[in-house]
Amino acid sequence: MTVDARAAARRPIHWAVGGALVVATALVPSAESAAAEQKSEVSLRYACPFPSGPEEVDVVVSAVLPTSARTGEEIRPDRVAVEVTLPPTALARFADLDAATLSAVARLTVRNTVGDRSADASWQNLTAPPADLPTRGEEAGDGEADGEAEGEGEDGALTLTATGDVPTVAFGSPGRATLAPDALTLALTSLTEAGEPTTPPGLDVACAPAPGQEPELAAIAIRGAQDPTAPAPRPGESDPAPEPTPTRPAEGLPPTAREKIDALTEKRREALEDDPGSCPIEIPPEWVMTTAETYAAGYANAAKLDGAAALGPAFMKVVLNKRYINDSCASTVDVSSEVDFDYQGKRQLPPTKATFLSYGFMPTTATMTLEQVGPPAAIHTHTVTNTPTYPEETTVTARLVMRLSDVEVNGVPLDVGPDCRTERPFEQVLKGYGQSYPPAGYLVAYGGSLTGYAHIPPFEGCGATEDLDPIFTSAISSPGKKADNYTKMTQAPLCVATNPEGPDCPPRVPDPER
Repeated sequence: MTVDARAAARRPIHWAVGGALVVATALVPSAESAAAEQKSEVSLRYACPFPSGPEEVDVVVSAVLPTSARTGEEIRPDRVAVEVTLPPTALARFADLDAATLSAVARLTVRNTVGDRSADASWQNLTAPPADLPTRGEEAGDGEADGEAEGEGEDGALTLTATGDVPTVAFGSPGRATLAPDALTLALTSLTEAGEPTTPPGLDVACAPAPGQEPELAAIAIRGAQDPTAPAPRPGESDPAPEPTPTRPAEGLPPTAREKIDALTEKRREALEDDPGSCPIEIPPEWVMTTAETYAAGYANAAKLDGAAALGPAFMKVVLNKRYINDSCASTVDVSSEVDFDYQGKRQLPPTKATFLSYGFMPTTATMTLEQVGPPAAIHTHTVTNTPTYPEETTVTARLVMRLSDVEVNGVPLDVGPDCRTERPFEQVLKGYGQSYPPAGYLVAYGGSLTGYAHIPPFEGCGATEDLDPIFTSAISSPGKKADNYTKMTQAPLCVATNPEGPDCPPRVPDPER
């Protein structure tokens, strides 16, 4: 699985405090702006490669957006619609398949720009319901409901209107912000009169805007967060200073990094108690969420078994900058992101086989699978900014269930059944320490080593013909509530969706460290 380059920006990525990525589009819903709304619409021609040959199709993109917003304020495009009119020549293929209806799922790339900075958002899963295909010579869509064929255009054409919810967007710099449609992908599905899929059942078409068009869908006046009533500056008037060029982290980090982070943070907070003053939390110059991918690999100790099991390589899908807080009072920056494991479409790490000496003398081999449950794993980075190196601590917290299968004891298979697992999820907490200037140790963007401990709960569901729960609980589970099973994971650098041609794409598998 790789990052979709078609939905990614072509500009270099930019970095902010603590190695957090910043571009120009956020990907989570939020409260809608209270500003005045505008119904925006743009009509474009797209070049699409159909089996019949290259075709130009008419596309109308519409949405309701605010006329203005503050920097950092999330904006939700509402009532989004992508109306695609397919010409008769593009529909000929479906008539040959005896198709009666055609539906579509559209994905539209939208370029968000303010000043000279831009990045792309992917408006995915916009759905057009099944519409009756016109017979030859018939004008399409007489009397069809909204979202189906509407009969606009030449005889025999078919108009599909795809609608749905799309990501929010937040702009970090004042100025005239614009949203402009770009690449369009259509997943067309055809059904027979009986409602059965045709053979083949569908067609995927990747379309690009025809050259020489003005693609702007909407313009929004972005005003500074400190003075929301001030006039929005023109593009280029409030461009931030150039950011330092990131370099690869150096190996290692001084052992006092953790102590320095604690001491600096505590010192600053004590000073604030003596002189509280007024210190508002600031929105960074460019606060945006973006997606990324990476791999991690490592080892987990089983304390009671006096051995280690290999973990990974685990493929991870990351959403960066879910939350960004710059606290100038405490001289800290806190960034929250999230991650999901992905193995063959499941939220889990790859199964791993390990052999241990149970009770110190009995060789036991088992396949261990760690399944992710609940919300995505949380990534929290805490950075201290009142020292030139910008030391930071990253904490990753995942909720997991451990499953055991293919167990052999002294070479003899032990039937543990299909559902041998920990009786409840447990938290795996990993920490990494680094600094931004110069880059060293663990940084979210560049990767490195994370370490921590986990508490393994008792087991349940083990044994096909007899209750084996006590055996595995006794041999593996942590005593009491102490987290005593040490884990060390090495993360590779992130392959970021906004820089698909960068040196870390596609993501690579790191060498695990013991």
